[in-house]
Amino acid sequence: MTSAVALIAASVTIAAPARADDATNQRWIDSEFQPSTLSKADQLKELQWFEKAAAPFKGMEINVVSETITTHEYESRTLAKAFTEITGIKVKHDLIQEGDVVEKLQTQMQSGKNVYDGWINDSDLIGTHFRYGQTVILSDYMTGEGKDVTNPQLDVNDFIGKSFTTGPDGKLYQLPDQQFANLYWFRYDWFSNPEYKAKFKAKYGYELGVPVNWSAYEDIAEFFTNDIKEINGVKVYGHMDYGKKDPSLGWRFTDAWLSMAGNGDKGIPNGKPVDEWGIRMEGCRPVGSSVERGGDTNGPAAVYSIVKYLEWMKKYAPPQALGMTFSESGPVPAQGAIAQQIFWYTAFTADMVKPGIPVVNADGTPKWRMAPSPHGSYWKEGMKLGYQDAGSATLLKSTPPDRRKAAWLYLQFINSKTVSLKKSHVGLTFVRESDIWDKSFTERAPKLGGLIEFYRSPARVQWTPTGNNVPDYPKLAQLWWQNIGDASSGAKTPQQAMDALAAAQDSVLERLEKSGVQKECGPKLNKKETAEFWFKKSEKDGNVAPQRKLANEKPKGETVDYDTLVKSWPATPPKRAEAK
Repeated sequence: MTSAVALIAASVTIAAPARADDATNQRWIDSEFQPSTLSKADQLKELQWFEKAAAPFKGMEINVVSETITTHEYESRTLAKAFTEITGIKVKHDLIQEGDVVEKLQTQMQSGKNVYDGWINDSDLIGTHFRYGQTVILSDYMTGEGKDVTNPQLDVNDFIGKSFTTGPDGKLYQLPDQQFANLYWFRYDWFSNPEYKAKFKAKYGYELGVPVNWSAYEDIAEFFTNDIKEINGVKVYGHMDYGKKDPSLGWRFTDAWLSMAGNGDKGIPNGKPVDEWGIRMEGCRPVGSSVERGGDTNGPAAVYSIVKYLEWMKKYAPPQALGMTFSESGPVPAQGAIAQQIFWYTAFTADMVKPGIPVVNADGTPKWRMAPSPHGSYWKEGMKLGYQDAGSATLLKSTPPDRRKAAWLYLQFINSKTVSLKKSHVGLTFVRESDIWDKSFTERAPKLGGLIEFYRSPARVQWTPTGNNVPDYPKLAQLWWQNIGDASSGAKTPQQAMDALAAAQDSVLERLEKSGVQKECGPKLNKKETAEFWFKKSEKDGNVAPQRKLANEKPKGETVDYDTLVKSWPATPPKRAEAK
């Protein structure tokens, strides 16, 4: 793929003569597309290429869809308008809920009727796109049918999430459009308080700091909830979460909660042969999710993750948390009474740095920081440690070729170097290495609470989306909130809930196997064996999953000083990102 893209860059020349429409291009460059990693002259060349490549489609109206987040709002309201003025292609960029995007995508894949010309859907569907054969393989498209509409300055290797959108065949199926991570969030001002630090050290025997493991997170939650209790007359809590039996509860777990506990195997971006959903894959075939089939969805590490989730919410979070959904719980830390949150999306950063809110200082700097997530007692070095959402540009084969080309131009435009740095400043969802290391973010970093430091750190690679082991994301993802919701509501024990989830996933895998619709990379279930059989096999093969239950699931707490941690990360970009 890399060599193919290089060939495109070498073989396509960019016409740069002045033209009547350059006034439009220049107006957008000057008024909206700053800052940029490109010079204004190079921005103009890139826009001239888009204008020329789009000429055959001038006057066409295309339909594109994405979920509703700040980044996509900017694309829909501003970048779509710019693209239309520059190219003459009209764009209707719809913003709908994430679940609705998946539902409409399924409709087009199942019916073959063109619902949208271009999609921005999560790379969590990579296993689905790879197996059903209905998604355009971008690495082939860029050198074949779509060569004439592939931007020679696209620079695929500048995209930090391309490993997430690559199938087991090594080909690129989607192009990252926005990315945000699920990190640890904490009140830096409280953790730096000398009185609190001394009290914590006296009680627990180690320093109050960023928790490295779940034991420390639990100790800190206990400390703020039951020892500190109040700050400035306000009741404080050592933890925040949500637990209502609702579709959003599924994201709470499929977004890599089990991997943080230590479920699955070593391997980046996803464990091999068992991933963080507990699904085992042999070759390109999913073979089971329950322990009796070699999976880990109901293994000790997964059950431990649910036990801790419930225990912390009941003991250390505000009482109303258990009845909240994802969207209801999101604003709570910004209200000023939460000491830390183990599961916090960086997509909330823009809302968490607004002037005048309780967690922002008078000078605009945050009272909080974000840091790498702590890991559970089953976690081993070399495993993924958390989740990144990677909304990615996707084309379907059922879209008419001319409409597909026009949509591909738009999807590249909104991620082009001409506009991507400004888009990153608006939405704080990075996809390009060159944007992350731009001096404009070095200057802005002190007001973003550790976001830039994290994305520049070597730790970043351990945060990854759902991977190739999941053969049908829409069918399987909906099982999670329904089954784990039973544990959250108290209808089932954590073990019973995970047993039911594993059985339900195996049932879907079995139906897919019988249908044969996914062909040579579709599921092929292992026969059932005892848990002991699989424990011994993983030990013999040198794998991790499924793991036996630990005798001690709470080792001694371990923390690290935040400022020391940040200083330990590289301060200069990798050589690849220095190229303009």
